[in-house]
Amino acid sequence: MHVGLIGLGKMGLPMRERLRSKGIQVSGFDRNPVSSDAGSLRDLAARLTVPRIVWVMVPSGSATSAVITDLAEVLSEGDLVIEGGNSRYTDDRKHAEQLASRGIRYLDCGVSGGVWGRETGYGLMVGGEEADVIEAMPVFDALRPDGAREDGFVHAGAVGAGHYAKMVHNGIEYGLMQAYAEGYELLESQDIIEDTGGILRAWQSGTVIRSWLLELAVRAVEEDPGLSRIEGFVEDSGEGRWTVEEALAAEVPAPVISAAVFARFTSRQEESPAMKLVAALRGQFGGHAVRQVSGPEPAGKAAQTEAEQAIGETGAPE
Repeated sequence: MHVGLIGLGKMGLPMRERLRSKGIQVSGFDRNPVSSDAGSLRDLAARLTVPRIVWVMVPSGSATSAVITDLAEVLSEGDLVIEGGNSRYTDDRKHAEQLASRGIRYLDCGVSGGVWGRETGYGLMVGGEEADVIEAMPVFDALRPDGAREDGFVHAGAVGAGHYAKMVHNGIEYGLMQAYAEGYELLESQDIIEDTGGILRAWQSGTVIRSWLLELAVRAVEEDPGLSRIEGFVEDSGEGRWTVEEALAAEVPAPVISAAVFARFTSRQEESPAMKLVAALRGQFGGHAVRQVSGPEPAGKAAQTEAEQAIGETGAPE
């Protein structure tokens, strides 16, 4: 099988490597010519066997919309687009309709696993037609974790269901990270506590709060004791907000997730040990840039078209 992959950033590049390691032929396109296999989206389409499968892994919002619009011009009837970024599920319906007018099929896929997915595999949540999911299953099987398919992959429902599931996943993630962060701050506040990092490490085995996030918290504190090199400023990708909005619309109580979202706003007003850990965790699992005490990282370079300019910082989790 030969697939196209648009966006070779923090998520897309290791996804290409994992697919190739599992025997899937991949042609990738990125604005960075060092990473890109194709010179343009049209060149990418020309490299693939019809009917084509093209995976889009670019930032949600206008970037994804621009790529979908360009793909509608270069793909053919019967081709299949899989949108794997963190798009809002309502955008999926618009993208699916836009491509369907050209006879192009569409799946949305929520992807979890962060920068570690190359080695451990990615949790996948897919929305769309059953026949299209079956056709793309070799790709999903290559990307998901080893073991039983149902332990790392789900066909969640119709178009939009995959990204809706990923949105809720990220809302839960907000709450879990905030709980760990508040516990960390309590430990740091007490003079009788002499080894905060050691306590976090001791919680990793045998306790009911052990998790991968806790392992990453241990790693973050060991790499930067006291988190002195990180500002307590935490961005939010939007999915936490969307989760709260959906909870309000459905009249489903979500006080923990809501509080976690608002806590991130607090981080933008004052220094906080808890927010330092949340920032460090986002850097650990997602490769997100963190604000160093010396200042923010420089912005990236401009590129050619709106769609191609957007293809770079791609598909970051949370």
